Amino acid sequence: MFHIEQALPQHAKMDTVVMGLFHHAQGLSGTIKELNDQLNGELSALIKSGDISTKLLKMTTIFTFGKLPMKRLIIVGLGKQSDYDQEVAKEVFGKVFQTVQADKKEEVVFLLDTFAHENIGSAENAYLLGEAFPLSTYKIKDYKHKSNEPEKHISSITIVTSEDVEKIELQVKEGYVYGKGTNSARTLVNMPSNLLTASELAHYAEQLATTYGFEIEILEKDTMEELGMGGLLAVNQGSALPPKMIVLKYKGKDEWKDVIGLVGKGITYDSGGYSIKPKNSLMNMKTDMAGAAAVLGAMEIIGEMKPKQNVVAVIPATDNMISGSAMTPDHVITTMSGKTVEILNTDAEGRLALADAIFYAKQHQASCIIDVATLTGGVVVALGTHTSGAMTNHEDLFEQVIEASYACGERIWRLPIIDKDRKKVRNSHMADLNNSPGREGHAIMAGAFLEAFADQTPWVHLDIAGTATTSSAGALGPKGATGVMTRTLALFVDQYEPVN
Repeated sequence: MFHIEQALPQHAKMDTVVMGLFHHAQGLSGTIKELNDQLNGELSALIKSGDISTKLLKMTTIFTFGKLPMKRLIIVGLGKQSDYDQEVAKEVFGKVFQTVQADKKEEVVFLLDTFAHENIGSAENAYLLGEAFPLSTYKIKDYKHKSNEPEKHISSITIVTSEDVEKIELQVKEGYVYGKGTNSARTLVNMPSNLLTASELAHYAEQLATTYGFEIEILEKDTMEELGMGGLLAVNQGSALPPKMIVLKYKGKDEWKDVIGLVGKGITYDSGGYSIKPKNSLMNMKTDMAGAAAVLGAMEIIGEMKPKQNVVAVIPATDNMISGSAMTPDHVITTMSGKTVEILNTDAEGRLALADAIFYAKQHQASCIIDVATLTGGVVVALGTHTSGAMTNHEDLFEQVIEASYACGERIWRLPIIDKDRKKVRNSHMADLNNSPGREGHAIMAGAFLEAFADQTPWVHLDIAGTATTSSAGALGPKGATGVMTRTLALFVDQYEPVN
């Protein structure tokens, strides 16, 4: 798919060649100058007249009529160099890929060095290009009747650069792996809940384990009962379908130590239970397993990249439904940790399932834990739909997570947990904890609840309720699932330094 060249091929007729052009670029140089010379200075004349725009994301297509070894040349405006960063670069590459794919072209050539400047070199651009390709061209798997005519997709991407070929190839392939893993998470989140049940999620994990050689453990309901997983079992009480506790292990070190625990909420559909959601809020509750999807997407990337780390992924999976046997407010349950919980809100179910999963990750010797969940509507009110919420009990661990999130362009913002919040969660006449103290600071209350189960283990909680989906299409994909935190988790694992 990816081909790296150090010079623009002159012997073959290419269909589409893409180059970038910064605003107020100091003259033409390199391959662009050569192309301009072959066109007798027409490119520079068009730039000077404004017919070729340098405005960001403005694309100009020039047909060469046989004067150059390509049928068309797409010139992409990159705006000012000072404004061109990683996120802008990904949008630029994504927009180009979407344009080429819409034109039903199967091959494209990038003059990579034309996208580089002093802050972003060709190697970094190669990574961003590789990541943007699968993200931008991703299509939701739907269930509509299709015509028999095969769709055309981009199948060949040639990168022309003066940089070291092996270095560029490594970077573009790594970016592609991260983008592809994110798409896998997107596909899971977009699936209808009648097709992606807890059992199907477990089956997907088994396929990952087979592909990448992970150890896998799928706990069935009877085993959960023996182990006392009262949190997950309580959520499952109203369901006609069995729950699954899914465990994947990746061993990148000789010894099973410094183990990173990744815990993802896998509620495949959330009705709210007897604390039933309003009519409009019942839509898209198939996405309540986006935390699990992010963890599985990250495990795919880990399986491909093979970092020298140890990872245990734990996913509590079930739906949250209403029936004669479903949990109700006023129930008291006992979690795997032995802590009891008074149920005040059956729609605060994710934290119950995660409580058992966090504790079980510790049983698998996780020395730190990152949990990811579409946990609260409160985080959407607080931070909107572009920023995920975070809480932690460990500064050094949080710094590593936030550094990975910045590098991936997945914004997070830390919310505080103070002793008064912890007291609210412990305020119950009937049990050790209550699962929902009220509306005020709801996202923080959820984090404070989970912190009680992390206990002394370094822990970060990521609430992705606002960022797991998007209502509009963009340069990096369609509306629907975003696969958020897949890349952050994978990069965090890759760069992890053990904490005390």
